[in-house]
Amino acid sequence: MSTYPAPHLDPARPVDERIDDLLGRMSVEDKAGQLSQYFYLAGFGEPPADLDIDSLPPEHQAYLRQPKMVEDAIAAGHAGSVLFVTKADMANRLQKLAVETAPLGIPLLFGFDVIHGLRTIFPLPIALAASWDEGTISASQAVAAREARAVGIHWTFAPMVDIARDARWGRIIEGAGEDPHLGAAVAAAQVRGFQGDLGSENVLAGPKHFVGYGAARGGRDYDDVEVSDSELHNVYLPPFRAAIEAGAQNVMSAYMDFNGVPASGNARLLTDLLRDDLGFDGFVVSDANAVKSMETQHFAASPTEAAVRAITSGLDMEMCTFDPAFSRLPDAVARGLVSEDVLDTAVRRILAVKFALGLFEHPYVDAGASDAILSTEHHRELARVAAERTIVLLKNDGTLPLAASTAGSIAVIGQLAESKRDTLGPWVFAHATDETVSILEGITARADGEVRFAPGAGIPSREFASMFDRSDPTVVNTPADHDDDAEIDRAVAIAADADVAVVVVGERQNQIGENASRSTLDLPGRQLEQLQRIAATGTPVVLVVMSGRPLDLRWADENVPAILQAWYPGSRGGDAVADVVFGDVSPAGRLPFTWPRHVGHVPMVYSHLRTFQPEDQDKRYWDEESTPLYPFGHGLSYGSFTYDQLRTDRDQVARGDTATVSVQVTNTSDRAADEVVQLYIHQRHGTSSRPVQELKGFRRLAFAPEETKTVTFTLGPDELRYWSAVTGGWVQDATVFDIWIGGSSQATLMTELIVV
Repeated sequence: MSTYPAPHLDPARPVDERIDDLLGRMSVEDKAGQLSQYFYLAGFGEPPADLDIDSLPPEHQAYLRQPKMVEDAIAAGHAGSVLFVTKADMANRLQKLAVETAPLGIPLLFGFDVIHGLRTIFPLPIALAASWDEGTISASQAVAAREARAVGIHWTFAPMVDIARDARWGRIIEGAGEDPHLGAAVAAAQVRGFQGDLGSENVLAGPKHFVGYGAARGGRDYDDVEVSDSELHNVYLPPFRAAIEAGAQNVMSAYMDFNGVPASGNARLLTDLLRDDLGFDGFVVSDANAVKSMETQHFAASPTEAAVRAITSGLDMEMCTFDPAFSRLPDAVARGLVSEDVLDTAVRRILAVKFALGLFEHPYVDAGASDAILSTEHHRELARVAAERTIVLLKNDGTLPLAASTAGSIAVIGQLAESKRDTLGPWVFAHATDETVSILEGITARADGEVRFAPGAGIPSREFASMFDRSDPTVVNTPADHDDDAEIDRAVAIAADADVAVVVVGERQNQIGENASRSTLDLPGRQLEQLQRIAATGTPVVLVVMSGRPLDLRWADENVPAILQAWYPGSRGGDAVADVVFGDVSPAGRLPFTWPRHVGHVPMVYSHLRTFQPEDQDKRYWDEESTPLYPFGHGLSYGSFTYDQLRTDRDQVARGDTATVSVQVTNTSDRAADEVVQLYIHQRHGTSSRPVQELKGFRRLAFAPEETKTVTFTLGPDELRYWSAVTGGWVQDATVFDIWIGGSSQATLMTELIVV
């Protein structure tokens, strides 16, 4: 006889039995509660004890009373999940309400945006993608998961796997860039890192935003999306498919209208594609307030209709700040607007992950152990290595690497060079800037000679403030009394007196990310003018770019001897930049997007179709060549590599079979270095036109001096098929494929494969 008071509490029973028992004990109100996730705004700080809340405007009162509202919902058993809790003691306090006060004692799921680290901050996801190294990506997110779980977080709203082909879109920084093959590999690596085997140091991964969010009109966040079926299947869905195949237990739906239907109430997306086509069997959560937003979008007539349309389309959980639309579901069931069976299906999915995480047996976190885990020095060292592997050497005439012992005096110029907060980048909320190594600190610690610093040109603030700045006391802005003229003059003078100038330019961390789209790719403020004046002094310049999107570097590319893309490199970013500048590490990051010359060229992708007059592809604009400043996959090295003996193991292959492609790669230099070997294909003819090039394989490999390696890839139906608008499905044609292997999308070593 079981010693447990109810079957659902017996861990020896099959999960399905436990869920059946618990469902049988739940009212419709309890079920609707499990489908509701609340922000918990107490995480932003407590109001003063003597504050007269009643005297405030109603909207301010609502925010201050929101934490009590959430606690009441938890205690009543009408909350399934809470987000924005980052302290172990707070998580335990709320969990106690759910487990020991609520009638059924169902534990909460705690979610949070752990995008590229919690306390230890790794490079941005777009930067991790630039490593082209799935091992580094998985290891980075495994650390993020370990730290998150240590404070009671069970679930991260990551990875973002949206393909981004418009650099104006702020959320380009959360994804893997423009390419579906690279995006799929990065998505799977992140899921594996976060989730592992769903043990005590893992968190649920939540790929987002399903689907097409990165295709917003004009790169404007939240704007609507129109995507063809061909683009949907060939470009935007592959990273989601890879994340699901890697085991992702959650998917987040998008805010925006997708082909005229809000994504969170779109049955074609959430049921037909996500579940029937991609085989997803986990639970789907909305983005913040996206269900009630369907009323704002003039799609639903009321919150009740929004709730019904969302849940019947396949949405399982509503993320909300205040009054959830899903609280209307009991009334909707009573009125016959939705079947209770539909609620049961959604509740089953959510209970399944709570059982899988062991929350019924171990609902609380060990608050006494969290500080030690968050302070783990090994995590910081992994962040340093990850940052080193993401840095992209865009240009080098031999100026880099500097020799620390002979470089002489170094001028470090730029406000971003000393800003610890900007070094971390956006989308961090539980960070510690006092643990961050700035670029200035990294170079100063590594250099043997004198290092002098000047902040130089100011970086203007946003025209419209960031919604995240209110909750981040570490945000850095240019001081109001900053004298641009005087500071630029001082920076130029310091650079003129130095043997080399390291000039750090870019955008502040709050100028990119969610709600941070831009109408231009120019360097903000007078950074370009300052760079031009420093270059005119004759002092050799190393330009370090801190950004998450391509910026207009046309002048720099023509006039500056060395350019590094450092991204926002994280907690140990300054050390990593110094390691590359002084040659302790040979850079091997590669661009995960095409770098346009300026904003008038976006969107620009390497995998475009040939279309009409392909010989004039570089002359599409009459005033400037329509080619990238730096191509997709580009990145230089301190080593040098040659490619030869490209061959396939057969001249032709039957449809459905697989060919092996091999190439010899040699490090012809006298130093150890990594190379990213990239394989591209082009289908010459078939059912549909195909892009001029498509990435279908890559390997990041370490080479000893003068070492040669044979690198092999396979090309089979997974790589050679595509979704055709002609047939409305997947096809593999009998055709001829061109195959290139090299160090970027501009590889020239080519062979061919015939498919019969």
